[in-house]
Amino acid sequence: MDKIVRAMAANAQIRAFACVSRDMVEEARERHNLSPVACAALGRLMTGGAMMGATLKGEDDILTLQLLGDGPIGKVTVTADSHGKVKGYVDNPSVMLPPNSIGKLDVGGAVGQGFLQVIKDMGLKEPYCGQVVLQTGEVAEDLTYYFVTSEQIPSSVGLGVLMDREDASVKCAGGFILQLMPFADDETLEKLEANLMKIQSVTSMLDSGMTPEQMLETILEGFDIEFTDEMSVGFFCNCSHERVEKALISVGKKELDAMIADNEPISINCHFCNTNYEFSVEELKKLAKNCR
Repeated sequence: MDKIVRAMAANAQIRAFACVSRDMVEEARERHNLSPVACAALGRLMTGGAMMGATLKGEDDILTLQLLGDGPIGKVTVTADSHGKVKGYVDNPSVMLPPNSIGKLDVGGAVGQGFLQVIKDMGLKEPYCGQVVLQTGEVAEDLTYYFVTSEQIPSSVGLGVLMDREDASVKCAGGFILQLMPFADDETLEKLEANLMKIQSVTSMLDSGMTPEQMLETILEGFDIEFTDEMSVGFFCNCSHERVEKALISVGKKELDAMIADNEPISINCHFCNTNYEFSVEELKKLAKNCR
């Protein structure tokens, strides 16, 4: 089961999250028919978004993450809420690139140079929007840089998606976020940095069968750890036939009349979950009657 666990360590000097997200990322791969490198890019951002979403306070708060790079994958977009519901898509799901210099999926090459944008809609007049220059395009380093520069929170983010070489499905996926509280002392920082230098990659830990709890126990070895709670996480899109009907009505009678004049059924696709909604000419006529 995909889930996020939260913990505190070193007398609450460290806040920690860890996530396993294999099923969520596999559903995204299947829905969007993602290439391996596109799956790795979207899967990492969805996993990071899931953990960041878990920090939202309000029931209806929404987090949006976007990688706005100039690489062949185009824009990568993820939204997450405080309940573990995550969705996302990439502009070019079929992007293919050779492995990078260390033989891994070249997510950085697919994303290219540009910006990471973080939008938090917390029910205020204006949503919070933060933007930082992409450091590597590999996602984890970019989120780490965002936390440090935009939120002034010293952090370490690790994310990974491992693909099955035989059938190109997702073998494992997950990650962690570690954050130092403002009152953390130098000794804690030095010890944590030493621990991070020793750990294996996220995919190595997950592939060996580690749970989120075991990942944090490994990363935070030598610290007292208190696991505070956990929550399930999964792919979820709130689109529906009814919501698409409302969107069609909102475009206005003139636009709908133009669609009706073509005398052809229309199909509308949800970018986030790749679901197609079909509307016959008769259905369009009924919607047109509801327009003012």
